[in-house]
Amino acid sequence: MRGLTGSGDGGASDDAVTDGESGSRSGGRSGGGRGRRLTGWAASSTALAGLAVVGLFAVSCSTGGTGTRDEGPAGTQPVVRITPTATVPSRARPTPRVDAVALLKADTKVSERVRTDLKPCTGDEYPVDTSYGKLTGGPGADVVVNVMTCGDSVGVGTYVYRPRADGTYENVFTTEQPAVYGTIDRGDLVVTTQVYGKKDAVAYPSGEEVITYHWANSRFSETDRVHNDFNRAVGAGEGAFPEPTEPTKN
Repeated sequence: MRGLTGSGDGGASDDAVTDGESGSRSGGRSGGGRGRRLTGWAASSTALAGLAVVGLFAVSCSTGGTGTRDEGPAGTQPVVRITPTATVPSRARPTPRVDAVALLKADTKVSERVRTDLKPCTGDEYPVDTSYGKLTGGPGADVVVNVMTCGDSVGVGTYVYRPRADGTYENVFTTEQPAVYGTIDRGDLVVTTQVYGKKDAVAYPSGEEVITYHWANSRFSETDRVHNDFNRAVGAGEGAFPEPTEPTKN
């Protein structure tokens, strides 16, 4: 035990420890040395114990258990941020509108009868429909004009005007007959004419002719014709609707 106390005296007793802890020395110089060394050893033991606790805490955090790592590592993926896309305004120029009535009245290809009868139905409203679109590949939109009657809206003439480079328009298509109407369909001109029998009312034609024209070589040429016959028995009387049936399944 001499190596522990570092004293040359052979009598290490419990009284020296008590005196060292209480601070009232009765054992002389050698007893005070033992008290100071034991006190330092106790402080070192306390520090080692603290380091051990820290080590155990670190081990528990790194190996799982009930440490904070049970919740998983902190996210490493970048936060997705949605940037609103600015709406780009359309740069397409609006199609310039034309005075269809003025075109018709100044056009010598329009019959005198149509020009004379072309009058407002109410106020300043003329019985004229106007469509704009690409038909002839000109510098601007072509204009399709349909003239109708005021009373029953029956078409009496269809005309196509092609724009010129100087801003004027040229008549490149004219058809005048009862119940005619022209439209633009995917770059082609489609003209529909109702077919009437002698006893047909205006609202019930016997059929129709649908003719498709395509622009080529500076003119319109017929490319397709469809004839439809309408059932004259419909509308003759009243009857009950048939019971609905399920569609046939394979």
